[in-house]
Amino acid sequence: MKQPHQHFLAVRLKTTSSQYVASRARDPTFEKLMDKYKNLLKVIAVQDLILANPIKPAVSLDFVSRLSQKLHLNHGAVAFLRKYPHIFHIYHDPMKSQTFCRLTDAAIQISKEEAEVINASLPLVVDRLVRLLSMSRSRMLPLRAILKVGRELGLPDDFEDSVISRNSHLFQLCDAHEPNTHNLKLFDVIPEKFTAAVENWRVEEFCKEGCNVDRAEIQFSFKHGYPPGMRLRKNFRAKVKEWQRLPYVGPYDELSEKKRSSKAGMMAVEKRAVATVHEFLNLTVEKTVEVEKISHFRKWFGFDLNIRDLFLDHPGMFYLSTKGKRHTVFLREAYERGCLIHPNPVYHARRKLLDLVVLGRHVLLTDELRSIASNKKAESLGQYDGESCISD
Repeated sequence: MKQPHQHFLAVRLKTTSSQYVASRARDPTFEKLMDKYKNLLKVIAVQDLILANPIKPAVSLDFVSRLSQKLHLNHGAVAFLRKYPHIFHIYHDPMKSQTFCRLTDAAIQISKEEAEVINASLPLVVDRLVRLLSMSRSRMLPLRAILKVGRELGLPDDFEDSVISRNSHLFQLCDAHEPNTHNLKLFDVIPEKFTAAVENWRVEEFCKEGCNVDRAEIQFSFKHGYPPGMRLRKNFRAKVKEWQRLPYVGPYDELSEKKRSSKAGMMAVEKRAVATVHEFLNLTVEKTVEVEKISHFRKWFGFDLNIRDLFLDHPGMFYLSTKGKRHTVFLREAYERGCLIHPNPVYHARRKLLDLVVLGRHVLLTDELRSIASNKKAESLGQYDGESCISD
């Protein structure tokens, strides 16, 4: 067993990482959500290409076709774009003798709404960024890694100007060791000690009316829930209970080097790693992130564990999906029936685009059509009532 955390929370024999992924318990609710999300991500990729040209937000079909493989458009660009007529409009430009694609008015409106709510929530963006940098041992992170999770953190398109430059008392761009790369550093002027989301949850649980949980049982615990139908063996339950009682070092706390070298220290490193990725997911807009993206932060956060296996070792906290040729992790406690329990304005705006993706080629029932349909229904009911009176 390669990783220290597998010694005390092991539920498998020697297997390869791919076998471990394949053997995980599936959660139908998250799998259905990912079926929608994998198409949404392709739509967003094409949308970004269109909006990259602010003067004339359109892109030629030839250009999209050349990128089909990279964008995972399995049946070609044209078939994909025609699949979502409420998002993409295909038209021919006689002046250029080319066929282009632009966004529909509905898609443009959703894009504008998302940009507006992101700009309106810039103080929250700054807070997320300060917290993210505070989890780093050096209070510094690669700018490239931050930009990779820009959508997840709800960063605006002009992030370097609207967030970094306007908050120069908090952030500083530094040259990295590699050419043309930068690190984002947090100035040591933050007097506040941040409280992790899990610590707030513990307080809420302990203060609940009628709570009979012993403080010793909950002081180091994380919230757990499991997929429907997942059989939990007695041995697994015992190991989870043992792990819950392990001392906890928060994501904003420093773990001493002395503690790292001992067996107990290795276990503490693992639990702090779990606490860190748990807090990371709490900082995201939709409480989800691609595993490949978060893996860029692990050494900066002070641990060198296999992130994917870390998520798989804790199925009560995280759900890993492999749909869409990517590994995506969800914070299980943040969701109920495929939706965020505590949504935010950015999430609401993005769900509108997801609704159009799910709609596909189906007719969009606008307010005008609803009114016409309602009037026709009322007329038919009136006619029926009249016929009923005559028959009486």
